[in-house]
Amino acid sequence: MTLSIVAVVLGLAVLVWSADRFVEGAAAVARHLGMAPLVIGMVIIGFGTSAPEMVVSALASMQGNPALALGNAYGSNITNIALVLGITALLAPIAVKSVVIRREMPVLIAITLLSAVFLLDYQITRLEAVLLLVVFLGYMGWSVWIGSKSSDDSLAAEYTQEIDSHPLPMKPAIIWLIVGLLLLIVSSRALVWGAVNIAVSLGVSDLVIGLTVVAIGTSLPELASAIAATRKNEHDLALGNVIGSNMFNTLAVVGIAGAIEPVSLEPLVLSRDWVAMAILTLLLMVFSIRKARQGRINRVHGLIFICLYLLYTLYLLKTGFIAPQ
Repeated sequence: MTLSIVAVVLGLAVLVWSADRFVEGAAAVARHLGMAPLVIGMVIIGFGTSAPEMVVSALASMQGNPALALGNAYGSNITNIALVLGITALLAPIAVKSVVIRREMPVLIAITLLSAVFLLDYQITRLEAVLLLVVFLGYMGWSVWIGSKSSDDSLAAEYTQEIDSHPLPMKPAIIWLIVGLLLLIVSSRALVWGAVNIAVSLGVSDLVIGLTVVAIGTSLPELASAIAATRKNEHDLALGNVIGSNMFNTLAVVGIAGAIEPVSLEPLVLSRDWVAMAILTLLLMVFSIRKARQGRINRVHGLIFICLYLLYTLYLLKTGFIAPQ
């Protein structure tokens, strides 16, 4: 048990550090190749901040723990909105100016509703997983198109400022890209191994561990980037990273995990976890675009998010810490 806890703690620490290096290297390489800043932000950085969830979920499915993979994806979405944006908004209200973000919010709602359709029979088959990946590719193409057409958007300006503040020559950028990816894989293996052992020792399901410990850990890059962006008054960037990450998690992370190993679900995944994710996503859209021109996630909204996260966690403790028979 002690060794498993050490593996989880060290795995998470290396995971967060390597994800940051991976994102920095990938963004710099893309910049050297002439990609538009908004495309880099929406695609490269969005992909990078979800890299921990992708690698952890893929390895979990390969090792026969697809429920851990699903819990990681949905738990990360819940954590990103309720905890990451909740804490960030308490520190400094998040102003929403970007037209791109206002366009993305309904897309995120639609993707969340689509995921419920696949959960109705309490399983995600390989065909459904492939369909999720097809939608993901469509979203990627849409992101590239939007990024190339919206160079004057406030989000584009913030991504430009962020990317230019971390200049890297091509060679170091490639090195960080490779090193970050390798460490992501190694740390994820340690994390999955430790998490599964802890679940067995405590007599709980892999799903619960994925929704709690693993989800919080893999959401740390989003928390760090959101706080840093808000302190620089890059509010749209902070929100954009969370929205992009949640889209990647719902489509790519679940899709990759299900394509590797079909997922059989506990009924509570739909009635508890998906409902929590959907409510938080809907509230995020209401708070973000509630005014004609500009929304604002203020401290009251941040407190609401955190309170909802605590309520969800308490309900999870009450209903989830019993291993399924």
